[in-house]
Amino acid sequence: MTSRDVILGRLRAALGPPPSSPPEVARDYRPAGGAVHIDVLVHRLTDYRATVHRCSDGGVAQVVDAILGGRRVVIPAGLPRHWLPDTVEALTDDALPTDEIAAAHGVVTAAAVAVAETGTVILDAAADQGRRIITLLPDVHICVLRVDQVVAGVPDALARLDPRRPLTWISGPSATSDIELNRVEGVHGPRNLHVVIIPGGAHHSAPAPG
Repeated sequence: MTSRDVILGRLRAALGPPPSSPPEVARDYRPAGGAVHIDVLVHRLTDYRATVHRCSDGGVAQVVDAILGGRRVVIPAGLPRHWLPDTVEALTDDALPTDEIAAAHGVVTAAAVAVAETGTVILDAAADQGRRIITLLPDVHICVLRVDQVVAGVPDALARLDPRRPLTWISGPSATSDIELNRVEGVHGPRNLHVVIIPGGAHHSAPAPG
C-alpha cells in the first residue's frame, strides 16, 4: 500500500459513505414571467447615466438629428432608414475598417431585448444591430428599443435570446474606475448612450445576413 492509498483511505473514512441520492436543490427562486414596468427600465438606465428618449417610430429621426445631426454615423445594414435624418452622413457597415468606425461620431442600432430590472439592453448582432465592434468604437451609441422588447428580468431575457449568437449586454455608457475609485468613462465602449424607446410592433429585427 502506497502513501497515496493511505491518505485517500483516511479521506474516505472521514467523509463517510456517499449519499444514496443527490441533495435536493431549492427551486423557489423567481421564475420568468414577471410584470414589465417600462418606468423601472427608464429609472435604471438614467441611474447608469444613459439618456432616455421616448417617441413614436416616426420621431426617431428627429432624436437622432438632435444628437448627431451634421455628423458621420455608422449603421448596420438592416437598420430602418426612416430612423435617420438627412442631416447625418450614414456609413453602412459592410466590413468597414476599424479606423473608419473609430473616426465616426456615433452609431445607431436597434436592440434584441432589454431587462427592466437591471437596466440592461442586449444586442444579438441581428441585421439591424450589426457587428459588436460598431457599438464599441464610436463615442455615441443611439439604441432604438421597442416597448415589446422590454422584459421584467434576466430569466425572461434569456428565454428570448439564442445563446449561440454573439450577445452584447449594455448597462449604461462604458465606465470603469481607477485604484482611487475615480470614474472613467469611454474606456471599453461609448461614453454616451442614448436609448430611444418607441411603441412596440413598429419594426421587427431582421436576421443577420449569412
